[in-house]
Amino acid sequence: MTPDTPQQQEVLIVTGMSGAGRSTVANALEDLGWYVVDNLPPQMLRPLVDLAEHAGSTLPRIAAVVDVRGRDFFSDLQEIIQALRSGTQLRVVFLEATDQALVRRFEQVRRPHPLQGNGTLLDGIGAERARLSPIRESSDIIIDTSDLNIHQLATTVQERFSAADTAGVQVTVMSFGFKYGAPTDADGIADARFLPNPFWVPELRAHTGLDTEVREYVLGQQGAGEFVESYAKALEPVLAGYQRENKRHATIAIGCTGGKHRSVAIARELADRIARFPGVVVSVKHRDLGRE
Repeated sequence: MTPDTPQQQEVLIVTGMSGAGRSTVANALEDLGWYVVDNLPPQMLRPLVDLAEHAGSTLPRIAAVVDVRGRDFFSDLQEIIQALRSGTQLRVVFLEATDQALVRRFEQVRRPHPLQGNGTLLDGIGAERARLSPIRESSDIIIDTSDLNIHQLATTVQERFSAADTAGVQVTVMSFGFKYGAPTDADGIADARFLPNPFWVPELRAHTGLDTEVREYVLGQQGAGEFVESYAKALEPVLAGYQRENKRHATIAIGCTGGKHRSVAIARELADRIARFPGVVVSVKHRDLGRE
């Protein structure tokens, strides 16, 4: 980009379940230099974008928190998002959490759910989940905050949105254990349970997929190398397409039973492969390592 080239406005819409951490995300974005507007009626998004474009470099990145507190105004959000996507560098971040996590958080702050009415907390959560379903399906980034405290969520935001001029797509390769539940915010999930489990090898049980002996055992099994190579090859056009569509973040999850041996070793090997793709930056996260 030359000095005379105008900087394209970057717009982030933060939405999702009540109690899933929108305020924490808004504060973290503000700390990173984003211009944040909270509880904005969807109808005000276009004037906000126009104002930001008029302001130019003084407001290069704006984030709007939009949610069901907007009441009847919220029903127009999906249509407005589609209209804004034409000619605007816009991404939608959806914050998700399990019913159990949301109930616990509402009980801690002793506040009713905005859609609860005369019903229970779960009634309100269910109504909101149904209402937000179309927006969740069309979101660019889904962050499951069920197992994150406010500091971990702020760190996640910093990792994803701190740099304006990053590579085409930032990929997180995540290992996890199916017995703890599959991640709901993954863009793709693969199952490593087709490989023999090192847990049943006495000398490997106490080790993890980060250890050389476990890694060599897992990758030395029949089909392991072929799986990694084929999966990486399949992901290459997908990640290239993400870059063309301006989808700048992707999470690829690899699961095994407990998230300790096979998924950890495979995730590291897969990350090494896709890190060679043009325009891709890779990080590795082991969600359930040490949880047993």
